[in-house]
Amino acid sequence: MPKVAVTGAAGYIGSRLLADIQAEHPEWDLVGLDNFYLGKVDAIGDLDIAEIDIRDRDALEDALSGADVVVHLAAVSGVDDCEDHPDLAYETNVVGTENVAWWCRKTGAAMLFPFSMAVLGDPHEFPITVDHPRDPLNWYGRTKYLNERAIETFAAGEFPAIQFMISNLYGAHTVDGTTVSKDTVINFFVDRALSGESLTVYEPGTQARNFIHVTDVAAGLHRGVERALSLQADGETGTWKYELATEDELSVHQVAELVQAAAADERGVDVPIELVDNPRDDETLVSDFAVDSTRARADLGWQPNRTVAAAVRDLIS
Repeated sequence: MPKVAVTGAAGYIGSRLLADIQAEHPEWDLVGLDNFYLGKVDAIGDLDIAEIDIRDRDALEDALSGADVVVHLAAVSGVDDCEDHPDLAYETNVVGTENVAWWCRKTGAAMLFPFSMAVLGDPHEFPITVDHPRDPLNWYGRTKYLNERAIETFAAGEFPAIQFMISNLYGAHTVDGTTVSKDTVINFFVDRALSGESLTVYEPGTQARNFIHVTDVAAGLHRGVERALSLQADGETGTWKYELATEDELSVHQVAELVQAAAADERGVDVPIELVDNPRDDETLVSDFAVDSTRARADLGWQPNRTVAAAVRDLIS
């Protein structure tokens, strides 16, 4: 049976992915690694998450020993965290990712990695695909761009690497009674609404994003693991790239309106929307954010199941 390792296994996506694989493939050998910088899940079923920092190459390689596939999710994620901790972001996102890729190159293990739409900067052609030009606007996006290119270099002729360009995450999920969430824009609005606080929208409010639920991302990665095992069995090497996105292309103001309406309907709470100065001068402000995800649907058999409108009501109800 295959052995699958997940870095960042205690976190937002990793914990969901491991729980899903465990449920569908109970016979697989699973390994979960995390340094618990932000991760909050200690165990998933009978699988304990090992405390390993990907910056420690010797400890990392020992923990990965025998793995057929590594899903690399450990990262300092988000614009603000990377700006506040640039050295940590470099050491974790750049050096740590290269540690994982180097181990895969030495052993032939397949690698999966999400590099985020932050690598694009301001999109200027639609629908967006993985072929779109790269021009990251912030340090977070730049670290992910460095990761994307490094993995391509390490994988060439040595191992199969599947990379995912993931749109903007939202939602929550539960693993063994622990609710796992993250401070993304939709979750932020829901938390403020539940506290009776105003929904602060950065000007101009028309800036659009494509939104995808964390459970749909985990499902895409799950299908990616199965695809990676198939590529590995066929002796394939190199890089394959997929978009994980949905039809939910909403402006920030539209998201706030959905949360406002759900709070009124489900809780009887009147939550105002407040337009405020935008503190982020490196934020993309495009009003269209269509993404073409047909590649993932065709090659991986993946289909997103959650919508923003329904998920917001689930979070508020």
